[in-house]
Amino acid sequence: MNIKEYKELVNKSLEEYFSEQIQNSKYDKTLWESMSYTTLLGGKRLRAIFCLETCRALCNSYQRAIASACALEMLHAQSLIHDDLPCMDNDDLRRGKPSNHKVFGEAMAVLSGDALISLGAQIIIEKTPSYIEKNAILDTLNLYLKAAGAFGIVAGQCADIEAEKSENKIGHEHLKYIHNFKTAALFKCAILCGATLAGASEYKINMLNEFAQNFGLAFQIYDDILDVISTTDELGKTAGKDEKENKATYVTLFGLKSAKEKFNELILNCHDILKKTEINSEVFLQILNDMCERVS
Repeated sequence: MNIKEYKELVNKSLEEYFSEQIQNSKYDKTLWESMSYTTLLGGKRLRAIFCLETCRALCNSYQRAIASACALEMLHAQSLIHDDLPCMDNDDLRRGKPSNHKVFGEAMAVLSGDALISLGAQIIIEKTPSYIEKNAILDTLNLYLKAAGAFGIVAGQCADIEAEKSENKIGHEHLKYIHNFKTAALFKCAILCGATLAGASEYKINMLNEFAQNFGLAFQIYDDILDVISTTDELGKTAGKDEKENKATYVTLFGLKSAKEKFNELILNCHDILKKTEINSEVFLQILNDMCERVS
């Protein structure tokens, strides 16, 4: 499977699921429409792809990770819905379309985000193949729930809000904390879910955890750089917003040149880890190379 095929698989699985739920809904139809709106807006599906490809690379089968991959996209959609709210980052655009709260209202956006978190957990429990060991499913569910809450993206968002309220410029460690929890947490979850479902050794899980940590931070710096060098049309969201709002990013704290240097360092770390673990994945390599080309 290549990136395009994985993306098509995830999109098809999500579309079929939400279509069925909307069709069968009655008084809660708007809720399902709101949930599906952001989940199906598109995007790169990187978290799902990492989950599927990690599983395939370790056990030669991605099928056992399809449910978890879809759950991760639901969780990612939830984070975007809540992140765009006026009380959070206050953005009217997401992936080139109006943000969820601009279409369905703030109350429905909050509810649909909440519902997506629990739905993802439900999908992992109900849709993971029955031949997978129960302990592996429980470990996968634990990874998902940890990433979803106070040990993951919620912690990152809270630290981000506190940074915005602070009168003093935050330092590198505070910024790294935000990125590790707000962005890297989901990539770590995706990769470790795939590894867990594949029955990977403790050594490979530890190494992949390190890969995910490096990639997650690299991805956030990549996003910070694109906010400066890209247009709104290219990004699918408001460009230059971080600088206008004096938001702490790697670019605003250290400058574009230093941000690019740190990004390149982290990507090199990712390549080194893949070599050490002898994980052969053209998909991983293509994702890393595509990111490098875009910010070069």
